[in-house]
Amino acid sequence: MPKNVFFVCLIVAASGLLSPPMALVCGLVFGLTLTHPYPADARRLTRVLLQASVVALGFGMNLHEVLRVGSSGFLYTALSISATLLLGSGLGVILGVGGVPSFLISSGTAICGGSAIAAVGPIARASDDEMAVSLGTIFVLNSAALLAFPPIGAALHLTQEQFGLWAALAIHDTSSVVGAAAKYGAVALAIGTTVKLARALWIVPLSLGAAAVKRSQTKIQWPWFILFFCLAAVANSYLPMPFAIYPTLARLGRTGLTVTLFLIGSGLSLPTLRQVGVRPLLQGVLLWIVVSASVDPYGLDPALAQRRAGWAQ
Repeated sequence: MPKNVFFVCLIVAASGLLSPPMALVCGLVFGLTLTHPYPADARRLTRVLLQASVVALGFGMNLHEVLRVGSSGFLYTALSISATLLLGSGLGVILGVGGVPSFLISSGTAICGGSAIAAVGPIARASDDEMAVSLGTIFVLNSAALLAFPPIGAALHLTQEQFGLWAALAIHDTSSVVGAAAKYGAVALAIGTTVKLARALWIVPLSLGAAAVKRSQTKIQWPWFILFFCLAAVANSYLPMPFAIYPTLARLGRTGLTVTLFLIGSGLSLPTLRQVGVRPLLQGVLLWIVVSASVDPYGLDPALAQRRAGWAQ
């Protein structure tokens, strides 16, 4: 039965009948009630499908706005990432979380969730258990953020520009940022995706710094999909194509994202929650609350976004 249910849910998620948050909820219900028939295959597919979906979303972006938004707030991003890493390390010491899991959870919160953890984990010589605990912590918080942020944004009467920036700065993984922003609106999706991908580039200096401190020779995992996202935006901006190919690819990207969120949700099980434990989860929650609350959505610069109609196009 789990196999049949899994494939039915997968087909429904790919059909466009489910919104991204609902696809995540569907995955969570499946993961917490049934035994996943293909856990390893689903994890591999999730990573590939997420990156492919982000690249496809690039065909709906304008290059000028991608570069302008991505280059804005360089100093603020550097300071916020540094502050998050320091605060996370302090919380890890206070709560008695091990040094490596504490660093991984702080890195995932500061930059881009699971991608950052996957990049710096081998450099920090993290064990399989330490990686599982760190990824599990970030995953639980990502699931909560995807469901909680859109109604919070609506309750605070945030504009789409404000919500897109807030989500990109306060939510861990790219997938959850894109999912929450897509629920909020087209403008929020465009801004949230661009800002989050620009922030994800900080994986490189973080990995280099961690390698220098640990004196590690581990090969750094470069986020190549961000380059392809920019190339897709170049094509959309300067290489017109007939038959509305670019909008079709962008729609496929949104569909791929919905399937990705179902796969992510299906990977959360009761054994995973037990393995995470209270202390790492508490560190992640406290750090996430501080980071989310420190970003004033009303003070975010609306000049980072073009006119709403232009983004929607």
